[in-house]
Amino acid sequence: MKKSLVTVFVVIGMIAAGGVQAAGDAAAGQARSALCIACHGPGGNSLNPMWPKLAGQHPNYIIKQLRAFKAGERKDPTMAPMAVALDDKAMADLAAYFTSQKRSEGVAAEDKVELGGKIYRGGNKATGVAACMACHGPTGAGNPAANFPNLAGQQANYVEKAMKDFRAGTRTTDPNRMMRGVAARMTDAEISAVAQFIQGLKQ
Repeated sequence: MKKSLVTVFVVIGMIAAGGVQAAGDAAAGQARSALCIACHGPGGNSLNPMWPKLAGQHPNYIIKQLRAFKAGERKDPTMAPMAVALDDKAMADLAAYFTSQKRSEGVAAEDKVELGGKIYRGGNKATGVAACMACHGPTGAGNPAANFPNLAGQQANYVEKAMKDFRAGTRTTDPNRMMRGVAARMTDAEISAVAQFIQGLKQ
């Protein structure tokens, strides 16, 4: 009973923390996005597999990541100087713009879909890997209330790098070490397969 109550309070706290929606100006965000296009592509659909698609991402998640880059909590030599120049309004405007864009679809590598789908939907009980869809949903849409990102169609190379960064502990912006805990139990083959499966998810 006590364990259940603790779980409920954790979930409520996460929802409260992420439940306030960003109130940015999409038109202003589009004007500000000129510098973002070089890496994240037109409308936030990156053409480089190592850089994430921002189109269709939840606004509060985008703002959270920008703040983390600005504060130095998340490290990236390209993003850090970009984020430092942004105030809260600029972040909200950019988030509103990218959220309003439609994410392009991706295609998964056929030889990795079976393993990736198995782990994404059911995890790996033998090694304690939780199912990805428990937080990110069956179609990868994520959970905006809890600030879990939309993953559907995301670049596989970027997802793989992100998961390996969590596993190595070089990325630490996950609440309650959730992603670090999951990634720490995954092999390179599992991470690659899940990343490919995510790239092929469609909403």
